[in-house]
Amino acid sequence: MKPALSGIIGIVMTIDANTLATLTKGSVEILPHGGLDRKLEEAAASSRQLRVKLGVDPTAPDIHLGHTVVLTKLRQFQDAGHRAVLIIGDYTARIGDPSGVSKTRPQLSPETIEANAKTYQEQAWKVLDQDPEKLEVRRNSEWLAPLKLEDIFRLMSATTVARMLERDDFEKRYDAGQPISMLEFLYPLLQGYDSVAIDADVELGGTDQKFNMLMGRAVQEYYGKAAQIVLTNEILPGTDGVERMSKSVGNYIGVTEPADEIFGKVMSIPDSAMLTYLRLLTSRTPEEIEKIARGIEDGTLHPRDQKAALARELTARFHGEEAGAAAERHFDELFRDKKLTADAELVECGLTAADSEDGSVFLPALLERWFGLTRSEARRRIKQGGISIAGQQVTTDTIPYDGLDGATVKAGKSTKYHGMIRLTA
Repeated sequence: MKPALSGIIGIVMTIDANTLATLTKGSVEILPHGGLDRKLEEAAASSRQLRVKLGVDPTAPDIHLGHTVVLTKLRQFQDAGHRAVLIIGDYTARIGDPSGVSKTRPQLSPETIEANAKTYQEQAWKVLDQDPEKLEVRRNSEWLAPLKLEDIFRLMSATTVARMLERDDFEKRYDAGQPISMLEFLYPLLQGYDSVAIDADVELGGTDQKFNMLMGRAVQEYYGKAAQIVLTNEILPGTDGVERMSKSVGNYIGVTEPADEIFGKVMSIPDSAMLTYLRLLTSRTPEEIEKIARGIEDGTLHPRDQKAALARELTARFHGEEAGAAAERHFDELFRDKKLTADAELVECGLTAADSEDGSVFLPALLERWFGLTRSEARRRIKQGGISIAGQQVTTDTIPYDGLDGATVKAGKSTKYHGMIRLTA
């Protein structure tokens, strides 16, 4: 679904069309219809900044490129002169956002939440403009912790159980007889109260956040405030080009990973996903992306060169221009120049803590990155006994992280870049 741009003809004198196109690029829905146009027009007429909200719950220590999609959108609003309000959900993280999950989340300790909140904020700085005129960082414990029981009663009166069960994941769990705690019902209301507390004009989020953000509109109106505009963004596919980027799936690109890792992982994405990455992660205009698409289709542009430019840009964003250029040279030495062959000396390949999920490594992702295997082919090779680590045949997709430092991985002679690599943790 393309974003609603109704009313643009009537407001071209006060809103730059290119800016509006940038702010809506990659969006799936803008609700209500035409609402963003009107908000922008009103802000321009009164020379005021819109307050654009993004809430993040620090339920994990690191963020990946999937998280940066909405951060990049928030940055675009900053670049257009508006004020980003980044809410670190240190209080709502105690509940855990139930969006898209099939069971009640375990509660995190305050110490874990605080540690995660610090790293989230540090990593968000890699995307956002830190100018205090354009950025406000708040923790929702500021206004949620002081709420008394009577305040909670009033908040809960803003909606009904029937309305909550309209939410897709709640409805599915209810129909399947799976438990839904009352605490989870409270989560969308608390997120909505965040919008009341900071007077949000616009709220950003992935498509999985649509219900929560619309609840924010209802809660604002219940408290007598103007309802925010809801802008949902596409969800970035992972390096497999299919499933959403997720550390648990193993298809993620972490923003704190080494430069060589970021570059190599971006180069591993399917050509079919490249335009989506350009649209969601870069500042290229729709016209520029369309030009690239046409060039690839008619053969005047090579997908590999465009992907390399994307990989260099994303690597430079998190590590600097020199690191981006160095990562590209390293990648070319390994793959374009085909130094990773059966006759070559062992090539050292980095393995970082980001590759570990609960102390284990997802081996198909590693084989995809360094040997050019697809994940389905990697799984087939593992099943057939064609993969060995430190001289031992591997039979499972997931292997312990500990003990991999200095180990050699052999993938057999029929891989695209066959031979052996030495892992360095």
